[in-house]
Amino acid sequence: MSTIDQQPTAKRTLKERAQTSAKKFTTREGWLGEFDFAHLCMPQMPYHFGKGPQTPRKPPPFYALDADLPILLAIVAGFQHALAMLGGLITPPIIFANALSLDAATQSYMISASLIASGFLSMIQMSRFKLPFGYYLGTGLITVVGTSFATLSSAFAVFNAYYADGKCSTVTDAAGIVTRSACPDAFGALLGTSMLCSLLEMGMAFIPPAKLRKIFPPIVTGVVVFLIGASLIGESGLLAWGGSSNDCHLRPETGFFALCPNINAPNAAKWGSPQFIGLGFLSFMTIVLTEIFGSPFLRNASIIVGLVVGMIVAGPTGYVDGSRLAASPAITFLWTTTFKLSIYGPAILPMFAVYISLAMEAIGDITASSEASRVEVEGPLFDSRIQGGVLADGLAGLLSGLGTVSPMSIFAQNNGVITLTRCANRKAGYVCACFLVFFGVLGKIAGVFLSIPPPVLGGVTTFLFASVATSGVRVLSYIKWTRRDRFILAASLAFGLGNLLVPDFATHLFDDVPSTNSGLRGFLSSITIVLSTPYLIAGVVGVLLNSLLPYEVDERVNIFTEDPDVESGAADISKNQQGSIEDSGDEKEHESKGHESGASATTTAIREVV
Repeated sequence: MSTIDQQPTAKRTLKERAQTSAKKFTTREGWLGEFDFAHLCMPQMPYHFGKGPQTPRKPPPFYALDADLPILLAIVAGFQHALAMLGGLITPPIIFANALSLDAATQSYMISASLIASGFLSMIQMSRFKLPFGYYLGTGLITVVGTSFATLSSAFAVFNAYYADGKCSTVTDAAGIVTRSACPDAFGALLGTSMLCSLLEMGMAFIPPAKLRKIFPPIVTGVVVFLIGASLIGESGLLAWGGSSNDCHLRPETGFFALCPNINAPNAAKWGSPQFIGLGFLSFMTIVLTEIFGSPFLRNASIIVGLVVGMIVAGPTGYVDGSRLAASPAITFLWTTTFKLSIYGPAILPMFAVYISLAMEAIGDITASSEASRVEVEGPLFDSRIQGGVLADGLAGLLSGLGTVSPMSIFAQNNGVITLTRCANRKAGYVCACFLVFFGVLGKIAGVFLSIPPPVLGGVTTFLFASVATSGVRVLSYIKWTRRDRFILAASLAFGLGNLLVPDFATHLFDDVPSTNSGLRGFLSSITIVLSTPYLIAGVVGVLLNSLLPYEVDERVNIFTEDPDVESGAADISKNQQGSIEDSGDEKEHESKGHESGASATTTAIREVV
């Protein structure tokens, strides 16, 4: 299969550049090249009817990292990347805003700011700047940046602590129902604390990747990713599907949240009402049907398709709140709304754990991007991409906080877009970043997203969070399942799943500890947050046991059987689990290889199929 290689890097005169640009913009070859756009836009039926085998469609050529890219392909591929990111970019701001009862105007700004910051920070990550002493900033690949889901669970713990300590006010009605008042200061504390903790990831960028993978192997990162997804399903996804994730899910008899989303919302009803379940199920099934019948282009934007179809039904039936669209400005930008930055001491330890997790994800995502882009996945150049990518990932956490946006990190699902469009050229990535900035500047686009009824959003995000959990299971498939591995996994899940099923298990651990020292209280609060967050406590247990438990001399699969064929087959399975996965041809996606042990096995972690 043909590949469009990168162009010569010889320095050209200004006249030659002008002639090349004129030819590109005025010729069919410059606009279309050799790309077969039917490969992206034509659906393929899941079943073949008729006589004879189905003839596979010949894929278009692959455009390498610095190839001469046709203009239309750059636009189409960039737009595809942007669509693949939208669902993941708008979800965390909506969840944060709902958790803090922020007004519609602030919610709209948070979505716009997320889109704008993602565009600019993605440009930094893709550019690859050379630094002194042989270091780099950025990967030089299409590694886009977006809001991190790994922050959500820790953020919920911080928000709950703010309300519990009285730093954020609540209102209790006559029936004893407690309603949270708007608290933008809690979000400012999250931003300030994450900015401080982002320095840890920037420091980790200068540690050799092999050492990081040894400390954080797949048995640790897989459990962490799995529990992040599982937690989000229960804390946000299914609650929104049933009506809303606010206090209406408690089904109080009176008060502002007696109905979902609230008593003033159009067509409000009790949480779990059949009309809410039906709307969410419609969005969920739209994603499934798009995967079955949709074109490659639509399948990679299935989250947006699910939201669109849900809105098409929710609008005429009266479930869309138009006031949120009206409250959104026509044009906006960063810093039109600001938050009071502060550092919340008890959240420092949990946020350190978050940034360690983000660094591990970045290593895996960069490895996957390198494979999808058909560049080196080992050697000095690859190591420099890892170093530059992790450094830029940590810098994104710092700069996103300055831009009033929650921590951002590398998105993994765009690696699938590279394989789908057969375009690894960074020009497509820059076009994607421009689309994101454009979407963010148009404030009404954020207003449209805010108008989505919670059940429609819940049906989509439940699938999204389940995909996160599935990615964690996939990471765990890289372990050898020795007795040692099973022991570490069991101990980690004992705390992680236990905390997930009984959230208050460690909440009151230090209630009876008398202390007037604010520093000690803050330290105990940070311990409580770690113990109360499923993926954090599971990750801590996994790292400790992985460091302490000795390895057995030989822990391969032992099957006691008299059948030599069975025993031979088991040995083959054991070998296959340890080997790398071979590339099966130009038609297939590049899978993660054996050298992706440890964190680099998280190639499809936090945001794989947004």
